[in-house]
Amino acid sequence: MAASGSRDDVVTALRSRLAGEVVAAGDDEYDAARAVWNGMIDKRPAAVARCRTREDVAAAVDVARIHGLPLAVRGGGHNVAGLATSEGGVVIDLSAMNTVEVDAERRLAKVQGGAIWRDVDAATQRHGLAAPAGLVSETGVAGLTLGGGIGWLRRKHGLTCDNLVAAELVTADGKVVRAAEDENPDLLWALRGGGGNFGVVTSFEFRLHPLGPDVAYALMFYDGAATTRALRAFRALGADMPRAISPVAFTGSIPEGMEGVPPEAWGAPMVAVAGVYVGPPEEGERLLAPLRELAAPLADLSGRMPYAQMQQFLDEDYPRGRRYYWKSAAIDELSDEVIDVVAKYAASQPSALSTIDVWLMGGALRDEPAGGSAYSGRSAGYLVNPEADWDDPADDESNLAWARQLIKALEPYTVGNYLNFPGFLEEGEGLLRASFGSHYDRLVDVKTRWDPTNVFRLNHNVPPRQKQRAG
Repeated sequence: MAASGSRDDVVTALRSRLAGEVVAAGDDEYDAARAVWNGMIDKRPAAVARCRTREDVAAAVDVARIHGLPLAVRGGGHNVAGLATSEGGVVIDLSAMNTVEVDAERRLAKVQGGAIWRDVDAATQRHGLAAPAGLVSETGVAGLTLGGGIGWLRRKHGLTCDNLVAAELVTADGKVVRAAEDENPDLLWALRGGGGNFGVVTSFEFRLHPLGPDVAYALMFYDGAATTRALRAFRALGADMPRAISPVAFTGSIPEGMEGVPPEAWGAPMVAVAGVYVGPPEEGERLLAPLRELAAPLADLSGRMPYAQMQQFLDEDYPRGRRYYWKSAAIDELSDEVIDVVAKYAASQPSALSTIDVWLMGGALRDEPAGGSAYSGRSAGYLVNPEADWDDPADDESNLAWARQLIKALEPYTVGNYLNFPGFLEEGEGLLRASFGSHYDRLVDVKTRWDPTNVFRLNHNVPPRQKQRAG
């Protein structure tokens, strides 16, 4: 639908219908309201609708649809591809809708769509419970869940989306519907890893698992010269790794001033490994020990800490406003050839802030939840994830090229990808088909039913099936 009416008309319509604040160009808060986590993204929406209720959300959807404007949805605003904003469109900002309600007896949490994982961890850990999340506490619940969700609990309890048992969302026609196994099950299936393509999720209901308050963790730093050796040892351990451990190895440079690391090692190339044990800490310390012996260590920062604190451990490494470009390659095996590619590109990264992450997959990731899911990467043994992170815009070209060339070099071994690390979705439909595989056509069916005019298209968009013209 073509845009109709002026920007002022849109802002007036939103302000007349929403209980929440509407921020537009010229307002004092406009630049703060339109900013997202990734500093590479700089867009100027017509309006940011700071919704307080699901009725606000429905009204904002109506206004955007009536005026034919692109509609973006912002939960935590943490999406690396910058999908939480739009140029000249309407942004539905859910950040004020961040309530978390825990039913400890039933081990369930109801989480509003604007919450971040720090909100969830704080509420669930009061009851010794946790929902599978990512590795950074400022990540939005909505974006992580709808794209899959991999973190410290993935091999024990599955993806974040595997633990989604119900959701409430506003659809393209402004209606509020519920998705669950016994109510609109096709929609629940699609929300489990199919992206924010079907509506605005105003609340999620998650299955919780006993954990904490303290967990044992391994965090080891090895000399970058040992990258090949360490990754081969990591591979050997992966074959028999307990499900209760979901480790990630990563290359990069040791941060300047990092506490617990000898000053002479600051800034040096390194290969590291981190993992959390999902169970009793004393048992975890024993089972995590092999990860502390991949090579001669530069530093061993392993120990115990509260799970909620562990979830915040990496937050300082991912500040808002830094420039980010992340890609991924799902692979069956961490072969010598793949390790050689990782080692080569680790030695040539243009930014000291960047890493190449190697996630051990398998375990509970292979198990479909009841009712199934749109997530299609369950067979992969590993995920290789270049994180290009830098601060100076003058370095954009070199950092983008580095990550893209690494992904290109991994193509012969790649069986899929992870859509929460999509770069800027520049490959279009090809990237989506590679990610969703055999699920793609079913996602088209669900999209066609719930959003036939593609109102929600500023996402990992699987467009609806086009209607055949009569005659």
